[in-house]
Amino acid sequence: MVAQALMLGLIAGIGILDGRIFGQMMFDRPLVTGLFVGIVLGDVTQGIIIGAQLELIWMGIAGIGAATPPDVVTGGILGTAFAIISGSGVEVALALAVPIAVLAQTLGVVVRIANTYFAHKADKYAKEANYRGLAISMWIPVCLFFLSTFLPTFLAILLGADQVSNLINSIPKVILDGMGVAGSLLPAIGFALLMDMLFSKKMAPFFFIGFLAAAYGGMNITAIALFAVCLAFILHFYIEPKKASTDSIQDNLTEGEIDFD
Repeated sequence: MVAQALMLGLIAGIGILDGRIFGQMMFDRPLVTGLFVGIVLGDVTQGIIIGAQLELIWMGIAGIGAATPPDVVTGGILGTAFAIISGSGVEVALALAVPIAVLAQTLGVVVRIANTYFAHKADKYAKEANYRGLAISMWIPVCLFFLSTFLPTFLAILLGADQVSNLINSIPKVILDGMGVAGSLLPAIGFALLMDMLFSKKMAPFFFIGFLAAAYGGMNITAIALFAVCLAFILHFYIEPKKASTDSIQDNLTEGEIDFD
């Protein structure tokens, strides 16, 4: 279990650095971390299934401005790992992942507060042309971010896996069924958060087209997605160029640049 805890801790540490030093590779998303958790724990199928469910919950979560979102890396990895280790289903993973992500969010806030000190030190060293001090001030925050997910994940798997398994096995079936119902609602909340960010009057018709296609047309998600891609191509390559051409002609007429003689 030590080796597995170490590998899962490394996955969590690398995941939190996504978008910071590796570029935005989406390595921090539950769909990706769930795959790697499944590989480490020997149940790839369950890891992917749980990761996909967690992705539905958190796809609409984003850090905007100074707001710190829940730690989807730690929550996703530990929720998936505990569910696989205990032999439980997706419902338990969802029930564990969300509160873990919220708790880990607190540690993320502390790290960000600490990193502001090094940001000011980096400004000072930059003015002094102190390249060594500047490099240290840049890499210490990276290490703190790494440790903020590595240590909780490593210690939780190493020390808490058996306890979590025993706790889950002792939960009455009626409560587990309730957790399953609540877990089924969480993906809908994820979609609602995403819609709250993206929904507008311009996008509303496309949403209702997709809804009607699913509700009354019996189309599945894959078919609706392919239909949406085709519709996007039509709008981009056929309708938008004509609209741009019409707008250009109207502008020229307004400015008197077209000579009909």
